[in-house]
Amino acid sequence: MCSSSRFLQRNPSPILFLERRWRKMYLWFSTLEKGQKNKILKICEAFGANRYPFAEDLGKQALMITEVSGRISELKTTIDAGLLQRDNLLRTIGDQFEQWNLKVKTEKSIYHTLNMLSLDVTKKCLVAEGWSPVFATKQIQEALQRAAFDSNSQVGAIFQVLHTRESPPTYFRTNKFTSAFQEIVDAYGVAKYQEANPGVYTIVTFPFLFAVMFGDWGHGICLLLATLYFIVREKKLSSQKLGDITEMTFGGRYVIMMMSLFSIYTGLVYNEFFSVPFELFGRSAYACRDLSCRDATTVGLIKVRDTYPFGVDPAWHGSRSELPFLNSLKMKMSILLGVAQMNLGIILSYFNAIFFRNSLNVWFQFIPQMIFLNSLFGYLSFLIIVKWCTGSQADLYHILIYMFLSPTDELGENQLFPGQKITQQVLLLLALVSVPWMLLPKPFLLKRQHENRHQGQSYAPLESTDETLLSVANNDSHGHDHEEFEFSEVFVHQLIHTIEFVLGAVSNTASYLRLWALSLAHSELSVVFYEKVLLLAWGYNNIIILIVGIIVFIFATVGVLLIMETLSAFLHALRLHWVEFQNKFYEGDGYKFYPFSFALLDDEDD
Repeated sequence: MCSSSRFLQRNPSPILFLERRWRKMYLWFSTLEKGQKNKILKICEAFGANRYPFAEDLGKQALMITEVSGRISELKTTIDAGLLQRDNLLRTIGDQFEQWNLKVKTEKSIYHTLNMLSLDVTKKCLVAEGWSPVFATKQIQEALQRAAFDSNSQVGAIFQVLHTRESPPTYFRTNKFTSAFQEIVDAYGVAKYQEANPGVYTIVTFPFLFAVMFGDWGHGICLLLATLYFIVREKKLSSQKLGDITEMTFGGRYVIMMMSLFSIYTGLVYNEFFSVPFELFGRSAYACRDLSCRDATTVGLIKVRDTYPFGVDPAWHGSRSELPFLNSLKMKMSILLGVAQMNLGIILSYFNAIFFRNSLNVWFQFIPQMIFLNSLFGYLSFLIIVKWCTGSQADLYHILIYMFLSPTDELGENQLFPGQKITQQVLLLLALVSVPWMLLPKPFLLKRQHENRHQGQSYAPLESTDETLLSVANNDSHGHDHEEFEFSEVFVHQLIHTIEFVLGAVSNTASYLRLWALSLAHSELSVVFYEKVLLLAWGYNNIIILIVGIIVFIFATVGVLLIMETLSAFLHALRLHWVEFQNKFYEGDGYKFYPFSFALLDDEDD
């Protein structure tokens, strides 16, 4: 078809062209001798060439040309009709392709599910076993009854609940607001069945920790406006195919909305609007002693009013004491937030142990971990609060360091409350005792439980035990088949777990200092863009330089602070939840419940 169409395009008079070619070939062939003609005929036979008769009479030649011309015309008409039919068919298929594709996927999914069913012993019905949420039991029964009635089935569907020791899948009921937060947790690992779900706490803690690093209510308003665009147009955008980055942003629109709202709150606490302070909650508590303090090079501020009612006093911004003050404030605040969240994680491990009736984890994991963490860093948090309340000039880091190096030395100026020396010695002793408390008893008790279980003694076995610690074959029908208890493996595992927690208590607390570092970095970048770009351009008194400065300021703010800093703070908040918070209680070794649904076929690949 293609070669014929190109031939017709190059030769607008194909009949005349063929007639001339034939005549030339005939005249050339007629001039050959008989032997040469025979050689040419043999060559054609050897190569399988087609030979067509061509009469010497001019009248017969004209008839043949007319006949060939008619065939060519018929072929051209056929080709044109075929091209038109092809275009119409492809246009029809293009209009209905999505519907046909969905129907094919639906049929494939149905037959794929039916292939997983097994025949009954009578081979007259199919038997299916699967997981379903408890709340959906009534809906499943109604759907089976309705299907049997619609199909005029002579045998009704029987729905029966089976009891099994197999671990069920995990299913959390979410909506468009909570689904994105749950995806953040599931990206780390799916919770095992009935394990405490950190997604509930992530809804608040994740955007808050992000906002601590991104605290600027001007930037928070910009993020909020961008997110409201996705939320207002979510019905239209959800039905469209977006790019990868846009799709990811649209899917996390409610996460970004919470992040922006918390950023506005922390920005008001920091009193920063694109690095510019405002007296939003009253006048500053400080005033200049003389004119020398206005150049922000000396500390000439005196307190003339009550303390600023909310957030950081605007008088700190631009003074020489701003950076030391904010350094101290944000560093101590990061430690307080970190210790509070790690304590929450350990408390959740207690509820996991109680729910799964694992008393060993309560006595030899939860209690010593709480003692160790709070004897050191909980005590440091207490000292920070006491120092803030009393206005003491004690060096907290000196106190904590010499609490280990010289616990019997006098504190002197670093004493914050009576009996502090004795308290520190008791806390240090508790921290040291908690380490062997975590390490030694649990492996020996697990070994004892294993021996009692094999000897058939009347001992109440542990309903839920760490499978990596207790390697026992769980087989009710063959209770005598058990694997040997590997004490060395259990002890090494417990040793690794203890070392990981002890070292992690230090490294995880230090890791929360990223809240302080990123917050200061964001604030200082805002100051640089405001003073070195916008104010510098304003000082030239030139409209062109001012416009260029405003454009550069906008692009720098959007590109660096609203995109790169947002992504950076997001990733750091993600790390704090996955590593510092969830590793205290969350195993995440379950598997997700995927129900059979036609609504999910559009998002699935073949």
